[in-house]
Amino acid sequence: MHVYRFTSNLFEVEPGEDEEINPRMYGRQLAGWLKARLDQRGQQVECIVAEDWGRCLMIGREEFALWVGCGSSPDYDTAKQGDPPPPKESIVWHCFAEAELTAWQRLVKRLDATPALEKLDCDLREILSNEPAIQLFEAGDHTV
Repeated sequence: MHVYRFTSNLFEVEPGEDEEINPRMYGRQLAGWLKARLDQRGQQVECIVAEDWGRCLMIGREEFALWVGCGSSPDYDTAKQGDPPPPKESIVWHCFAEAELTAWQRLVKRLDATPALEKLDCDLREILSNEPAIQLFEAGDHTV
């Protein structure tokens, strides 16, 4: 599947949100925004979990784990300790769809997560592409 990278002025960095994950990594508002749009498309988000790398929007766990990861790309190479968060317009955000199957699920139960993962990836792409305040990077372009 795809990793979507983009800039946008839609998402504010909330005070202290990077204390839940890793320093200079943000995305609480992005996760909430994505949750609302995924819910509208029938991808019911069960919960949003803070992870070391960002936020995980858990969609399902019945047959296999289906989720969306999202967050910001940290600016460790340019930021110094104590610097305020970067302006929202210069943050590079990212998100991606993921399906996790155990070896048992793949080999013995022969579950195929491909249709669910492709649908989730398609929904994600349409959500991001249809929002005028989001500027998606082309594949391989990660500069702002």
